[in-house]
Amino acid sequence: MTSIMTNEIQQKTSAKFFDRVGRSAVGMLEEVGRYGVMLFDSIYWLVMGPNLKQPVRVASVFSEMMEIGIRAIPIVGMMAGTIGIMLAIQGIYTLRIFGAESRVVIGIAFSMVREFGPLITGILVAGRSGSALAARLGTMKISQEIDALEVMGINPVRFLVVPALLGCLIMVPALTFFGDVVGLWAAGVYVGVALDISMAAYIDQTIDILSVDDLMHGLGKSVIFAVLIALIGVLNGFMVKGGAEGVGKATTRAVVHCISALVVTDMLFAFMVTR
Repeated sequence: MTSIMTNEIQQKTSAKFFDRVGRSAVGMLEEVGRYGVMLFDSIYWLVMGPNLKQPVRVASVFSEMMEIGIRAIPIVGMMAGTIGIMLAIQGIYTLRIFGAESRVVIGIAFSMVREFGPLITGILVAGRSGSALAARLGTMKISQEIDALEVMGINPVRFLVVPALLGCLIMVPALTFFGDVVGLWAAGVYVGVALDISMAAYIDQTIDILSVDDLMHGLGKSVIFAVLIALIGVLNGFMVKGGAEGVGKATTRAVVHCISALVVTDMLFAFMVTR
């Protein structure tokens, strides 16, 4: 009798476990579907808006570009410079074991342009602008401003999402390029001091090592990162429930999902393009 009851308990536990796994999997697929629908709607309104007498407002796009890009320049520059110096320090320390510290420029150039520049920029924009999008749209949701837009015949995706998406698409690659330049320059300053290499020689080595494909590798990832940041931020804002507490949870969720998506995408992108 005891063994029968134990088997029943185990079966119920297993059933509950697989039920939770199934529900989680379905929920993830539903969320991916929402991102796809949001992206399709954004492209639709961007292309068809002028024909429907509802074009995307250029002023809103420039406002998003200012908030996402221009105001993020100081923090992106500071972090990119710090990462560049860190790469130089670690590279020289590691290569000195083999007596090849003069080859540190190769590692710095590839690491900064192909990986760290786009990734650090994307994480900073996700933490700064992705959370801001989620909080702003979440506040509008609980205050019924989004419902008011629909009542007035204004599509929320065209009015709120498309400008943010365009702003990210334009400014994230631009910030990535800026971060690459600052990071390489800061690394060059440290390398010049540590190895007595002139900045001109460092720049010549960097130009010889890097190619257009290396630059486009990083900028291509930054475009994907921009789309992910915008979609995750706005969708978490649209899904807010429960008042101010819900806004806080949505903001946290947006940041966590953005950073996780960027890291996973970076790994997959690097794997596919280097095969």
